[in-house]
Amino acid sequence: MTIAPDLVAQILRLHTVEKWRVGTIARQLHVHRDAVRRVLAGNCAPVHTSPLRPSRIDPYRPFILATLEKFPTLTAARLHAMVCERGYVGGPSHFRLLVAAMRPRPAAEAYLRLRTLPAEQAQVDWGHFGHLPIGRARRPLMAFVMVLSHSRMVFLRFFLDARMDSFLRGHALAFVAFAGVPRVLLYDFVPGNKIVLLCPGALCAQPA
Repeated sequence: MTIAPDLVAQILRLHTVEKWRVGTIARQLHVHRDAVRRVLAGNCAPVHTSPLRPSRIDPYRPFILATLEKFPTLTAARLHAMVCERGYVGGPSHFRLLVAAMRPRPAAEAYLRLRTLPAEQAQVDWGHFGHLPIGRARRPLMAFVMVLSHSRMVFLRFFLDARMDSFLRGHALAFVAFAGVPRVLLYDFVPGNKIVLLCPGALCAQPA
């Protein structure tokens, strides 16, 4: 391949100004040592590299990629058995490394890790656990849940309804269990995650 003029200038600068050795320049610029020596010798003729040898897996690469696209969690051992039935003669260890490079990666998800101080915040929600037959009646089984954001301590209490009196009683029981009142409550079931300040400027008697 031909050495680009900007790469030639970079090699010359690193060698003459920065006093880098041939091996250092080759490693940092990802070029062959012979190419660096030719530039330093003033011979910038095209450098011919040996062609890459074909891999045994190349004929089966489209099949492997198509299979992984449909079944991304399929094991390398199962894929190896499938391609062996189609004529592949490579070993399983090297095949596993090649498949790891071809396996589709899940899309990265951006998220923000929230950190809170002790006793600063708790999250409140209702959970529905079906219904209970009580006599001839069929009552909903609801769970009032409050989680301290700092310690992840959970308070849970079951009710047979989700009325306001049960809702307020769940709060009172949770505050007793936590030995104090968080400064902020975050209600997950309210559209927009409405935040309610219960005790501005006050913290729990016992840190969460």
